Amino acid sequence: MKKALLLAAALAVTTSASAAGKLEIFSWWSGDEGPALEALIKLYKQKYPSVTVDNATVSGGAGTNAKAVLKTRMLGGTPPDSFQAHAGQELIGTWVVAGRMEDLSSLFKSEGWDKVFPKDLVKLISQGGKPWSVPVNVHRSNVMWYNPAKLKAWGVTAPKTWPEFLKTCSTLKAKGVAAPLVVGENWTQQHLWESVMIGTLGSANWENLWAGKLKFTDPKVVGAFTTFGKVMDCANKDASGLSWQQASDRIIDGTSAFNVMGDWAAGYFTTTKKLAPNTGFGWAPAPGTTKTFVMLADSFGLPKGAKDRAEALNWLKVLGSKAGQDAFNPLKGSIAARTDSDLSKYNTYSKSAAADWKSNKIVGSMVHGAVAPESFTSAFGAIIDQFVASKNSAAAAAAAQQLAVRAGISK
Repeated sequence: MKKALLLAAALAVTTSASAAGKLEIFSWWSGDEGPALEALIKLYKQKYPSVTVDNATVSGGAGTNAKAVLKTRMLGGTPPDSFQAHAGQELIGTWVVAGRMEDLSSLFKSEGWDKVFPKDLVKLISQGGKPWSVPVNVHRSNVMWYNPAKLKAWGVTAPKTWPEFLKTCSTLKAKGVAAPLVVGENWTQQHLWESVMIGTLGSANWENLWAGKLKFTDPKVVGAFTTFGKVMDCANKDASGLSWQQASDRIIDGTSAFNVMGDWAAGYFTTTKKLAPNTGFGWAPAPGTTKTFVMLADSFGLPKGAKDRAEALNWLKVLGSKAGQDAFNPLKGSIAARTDSDLSKYNTYSKSAAADWKSNKIVGSMVHGAVAPESFTSAFGAIIDQFVASKNSAAAAAAAQQLAVRAGISK
């Protein structure tokens, strides 16, 4: 009898612990991007109040630090329950091809996501006709930010082409602006490189570059590297010591005139700095990219062997829901991946981005994992560092071509 009671008590404890549940969410969202993630976690806890959520965030380097930790855990057989990855080749080319992710086809079907996520986006997150992650947002990479009051005081406007930008740079330097353009650490310079390339080559050639139809050593690409070098001559000399937020601050305080950054900067300006769109900060497509939307999407997948699989699936359901996306994106500065979002919840910038998302030519970001595998993106930073130091366009293009061949992008 005593043994039976003890067994019953043990089962009760086990059942209670199982009912309570746990969920580990792994991401690089912290600091100024933290409130958006917390909004999702809050919604999840409202739906599943008995689950303990471990917000396992690894900050720094636009995800590079988190990816290093994730690699150790995935290869070591201790994956998180669900982890953040840029939608597209960053996840597919690394963990899907390695057979370490679960196919989410049944989840997409049960939640009706094939009807609310754009077809081009579903194609981006799919391999072999199967979706492998749930996109929680859409970001725009090619945005040039500025302080409207300062541009007015300097008598300049946001340039529409890179040659026009170089002229504006000379004008501002003559007015005493030492660094008309502000950039930060290496990845922000790669981010700028991407917009210069697309603005110089055009969207079709950008797509050809990643389809292996255009080589990095093509004269057009070498010339775009040269333009990038001239653009970097307009930038601050202490870039390596600045985070993207610190670079953004120099736009606000008028130290610099322009910064090319993704539209998470809008979230930073509005949520952290409490600035109003069009007055506290302004924006325009990066030079040469009008009518082009360079996209990236944050997404979460389900690794094989997740300890709390049921809780992770419920997390993915929250991420893909209308309520989840409309809670997260207004704080993040992004737009919903779903096409049925409630735009009344979004600010002026986000409404303009949503309109462009529906009307512009859509191309994927390299820096943020949409069009190139991590084997390329993780090594490209060294090429940019070397180029910024030497300004040798031919050498940089040759090095990039060699990397593209090794990554299976080009022959």
